[in-house]
Formats: sequence, C-alpha cells, structure tokens
Amino acid sequence: MFTQLREDIRSVFDRDPAARTTWEVLTCYPGLHAVYFHKLGHWFWMHGLRWLGRLTSHVGRFLTGIEIHPGAIMGRRVFIDHGMGVVIGETAEVADDVTLYHGVTLGGTSWNKGKRHPTLGKGVVVGAGAKILGPIFVGEGAKIGSNAVVVKDVPAGATVIGIPGRIVEEAGTRDEARFAAYAVVKDMDDPYAAAIRTLMEHTRELEQTVAALEEKLRQVDSRVQGSLTEASKAEQLRAVK
Repeated sequence: MFTQLREDIRSVFDRDPAARTTWEVLTCYPGLHAVYFHKLGHWFWMHGLRWLGRLTSHVGRFLTGIEIHPGAIMGRRVFIDHGMGVVIGETAEVADDVTLYHGVTLGGTSWNKGKRHPTLGKGVVVGAGAKILGPIFVGEGAKIGSNAVVVKDVPAGATVIGIPGRIVEEAGTRDEARFAAYAVVKDMDDPYAAAIRTLMEHTRELEQTVAALEEKLRQVDSRVQGSLTEASKAEQLRAVK
C-alpha cells in the first residue's frame, strides 16, 4: 500500500511541474484522491460488496469531481491531472503509467452487459476533453489529443486528434500535425522551439523557391539576349544587302 502511494506521488512529480511538496500532493491533488477512492471501491466490488463499492465511488465523485466506476480496472501510477469531469466506465481498463486530463470520458456505446468500454495500454496520454468510446484498444504509448472523439482502435505509439479521431503520427514516423493537446509529457517539443523550427523550415523553403526563380530568370535572360543578338545580326545583314 505505502509502496504504491510512494509510486503515485513520484508519478505526480514526474508529470506535473506545478507539484512542489509531498504534503501538497497528498492534500491538494483530487486525481490522487480519486485513484485511492477507486482502490477502496474496487476492493468492495471484487469481494461482492457492490453497493459499498458504488457508495465509495459516489463519495469520491462528490469530493473530487472524478467518477470512476468501482468495476473499472486501474493500473499503477495512473495520473489524473486536474480531473474535474473525468468519467471512467465499469468495463474500462487502464494500464500502468497512463495520464488523463480533465474532462476525459472512457465511455460505452451500447447497453449490453459485456465489455463496452475502452482499454488503454501502458503509458497512454489522453488530452483534456477527449472521448474514447466503445470496447476499443488504445495501444501502448499512444497520445489522444484534446477534445478528440475516438471510436476505433489506436495502434501503439500513434497520435490521434480531431472529431472523429484520426491518426496523424504513428510510431517511428513524423507528421506536421503533431500532438498539440493540453496533455504534455516530458519528451514533447517545447512550443517555442517548435515555432522557431517551423519558421526556419518556412525560411528554408522560401530560400529554395527564390533560388529556383532566380535560375529561371537567368535562363530567360540568356534566351532573350540570344534572341536579341540573332535579331541584330539579321538586321545588319539586311542593311548590307
């Protein structure tokens, strides 16, 4: 229990630069409180005390603004930042080291009693307001952008944005439409550096375009000069005749 608590506190420091002290994290982070309400509620749920599990979840939602069904499966070091409005359904599964931001919904798309909520792989980051719906799988290390609506499986390492969600970057590839959600991780580009890099790329493209235009102008000028020379020679020949 205390080992898990230390892990969870360390995960907050790793993923939230605003965290200052252990006491602050313990007392002022509703995401951490919600996770531990869920641990208790899930224990009740798994031991057949379903009403107590739901009551614990209800109290946790009242105090934190985060609703996690006691039947949901949550891994270690799950970090819910800010957390207000997060909803995690009964058959959802969240692996280790997942990060969820406020307004995230892991919801269902049907009323059947079986698996109807998503499964998130290890290290997934879900941006603010995103909706992941149905019994789909989001692969390890994937990123879901702010306000995206995802209804299909997401491969490991992919980045998804938009409504409906579309993959803009897959593992091992780069794309201009980068993950730009509120969800920020340590390996994400600094926004100022990204802006400077974009400006430099545009400048390089403009320089290449100008160089190509100058070359074409030189070619045109050469042809025009050649034509004028030929015309001058022809005029001189006519004058001699």
